[in-house]
Amino acid sequence: MTDEIKQIQSKFGVICESDAMQRVIAKVVQVAPTKINVLLRGESGVGKDVIARVIHVPIDRKDKKIVIVNTGAIPEGIIESELFGHEKGSFTGAEDKRQGYFEMADNGTIFLDEIGDTPKSVQVKLLRILENGEYYRVGSSDVKRTDVRIITATNRDLWKDVQDGKFREDLYYRLDTVTIYIPPLRERPDDIIPIFKKFVTEFATKYDSVFQGFADDARKLLVSYRWPGNIRELRNVAEQLVVLEKSKFITVEILSKYLK
Repeated sequence: MTDEIKQIQSKFGVICESDAMQRVIAKVVQVAPTKINVLLRGESGVGKDVIARVIHVPIDRKDKKIVIVNTGAIPEGIIESELFGHEKGSFTGAEDKRQGYFEMADNGTIFLDEIGDTPKSVQVKLLRILENGEYYRVGSSDVKRTDVRIITATNRDLWKDVQDGKFREDLYYRLDTVTIYIPPLRERPDDIIPIFKKFVTEFATKYDSVFQGFADDARKLLVSYRWPGNIRELRNVAEQLVVLEKSKFITVEILSKYLK
């Protein structure tokens, strides 16, 4: 493990004991000092938002904000307004003009999670920003400009979406400048126990509890379980064990109750 990887692990709490995760962080170290656009690929819950924050910090935008947007969670009818802002009276309910996320992130970084869920009508507007930094607020004909680094993420196969006509090919190539694949927990078993211990320590402090450890067979189950929800699921299990099994020594029977 290099000194740079150790520093990132210490500063951001990123666990990278596995070779697979160390390769991820090594690539992050390469792209972070640049302004190149990055596409993060990986299943839901692998920590794409954490990696986006790591990429954001080392460049000259580190004192600026990073705006995190889950595009898949924004209804299609308002996503354009959310991203680019709107003018007063531009649609029913627009009682005041509003900044969009791109304007908020100016001179900083915007992280667009679940980019594959973005409607095609909005994709063309994202392409314009990627090409020249220009956009329009909803209801305005005045061109606005933003200087923002764009990091995107998806758990979908974007190239398949391109072939199926669901995602613009030209936008795909602009986003796919550098792709970083974040492996699921089942592909990085060496990280499971350290991540679990980190969560347990945090929750034990939060809930004024004591974690007594777990038996060897429980430890083996923890590592062999597939973790379909990845780190998000592991975190939930750790919190439940600390709260509901307070101060108990965790056996495989106890652990099994919290796994799907």
